[in-house]
Amino acid sequence: MRFSATAAGFAVTAVAAAAIGFVLLADAGHTAPNAGAARPAALGGGMPVPVVAVTKRTVPVYLDYVGTTEAIRSVTLQAKVTGYLAEQAAEDGADVKQGQLLYQIDPRDYRAALEQVKAQAQRDAAAFDYSRVSQGRNAALSKDGWVTKDTFDQTTSTLHQSEATLAADAAAIQTADLNLGYTRICAPFAGRLSRSQVHEGALISADGTELNTLVQLDPIYATFNPSETDLAAIENSRSKGAIPVDVQTSDDAQRSFRGTLTFLDNTVDRTTGTITARATIDNPDHSLLPGEFVHVRVHVADRPNALLVPQVALGSSQLGKFLYLVGSDGKVEQRFVSPGAIYGSLVVIDTGVKQGDKVIVGNLQKIRAGVPVQPLPVKAGTT
Repeated sequence: MRFSATAAGFAVTAVAAAAIGFVLLADAGHTAPNAGAARPAALGGGMPVPVVAVTKRTVPVYLDYVGTTEAIRSVTLQAKVTGYLAEQAAEDGADVKQGQLLYQIDPRDYRAALEQVKAQAQRDAAAFDYSRVSQGRNAALSKDGWVTKDTFDQTTSTLHQSEATLAADAAAIQTADLNLGYTRICAPFAGRLSRSQVHEGALISADGTELNTLVQLDPIYATFNPSETDLAAIENSRSKGAIPVDVQTSDDAQRSFRGTLTFLDNTVDRTTGTITARATIDNPDHSLLPGEFVHVRVHVADRPNALLVPQVALGSSQLGKFLYLVGSDGKVEQRFVSPGAIYGSLVVIDTGVKQGDKVIVGNLQKIRAGVPVQPLPVKAGTT
């Protein structure tokens, strides 16, 4: 009796399964034609991709280096006379003009010395006048025999001694005047001061007391070291005229400055294979300071007919750098290339493409070689 019930259950299950299978087959028979029609339509359209044509134009050729800034002139301010410091006329770190007063040493002793030698010169001038008159009178009397020749010779000698004394007095006045001038320490050129090493009331010695340092900031040098392999290009460009140089700082502001190559050393360093070069850079706002690391770009030539593509289109794999292009059949083509110098958002392609090729610049993660696409031209500057 139990066996018969089990058999009946299996029979019911089999009938239900057969009915479900019939329904599925029926639905499949109605929907399959619609799905098959939709798939070819999707494949035929292709994925829209932005493309930029390879352009050809003349581009500058640069040599890039890391350099450091260097002051054209830097001096240690020292006194030439001894005395107490009366005044510090310029603040620490101040930008000063050429000839501006920086320090004043007490001038009273030197002013008194100048007045003393001037008074001595006046006294000697009076003695000279008497000697000149006496010599003239004795010269007239000696002709008539009223004055002996020895007396005349003595008055003549006295006159010459007075002339020499006046010359010595003039030199003494000049020396005293110079010493008085040395009490004023002025800027020998325009630049920026460091912090002062002395303060008012300090005794300044002529033996070499250091007061401060002054550096010139405009213009300023950018010193760098080209390799010997770059010498031919630099010398060739130098023979045609001044070589322009761009200098950029390494800070977040990325400040840029322009100048020209003004110095190339006469010896290559054997240990490094480099030579010392120097560019003179305009620095009117004094934002560049000596000792900064900078990026130096030397414009040595212009390259005509360079092929350019946007940097964003350049891909990389274990086999090398590549671009995705739209082929003549509307499908993606992977082209391995040799990239060159970078110019803003563009990169030079040395080999692998030709002018007019359609380079894909978007949806690069969603495509692969052989996939049909719909190219959407865009301007190179908008990528």
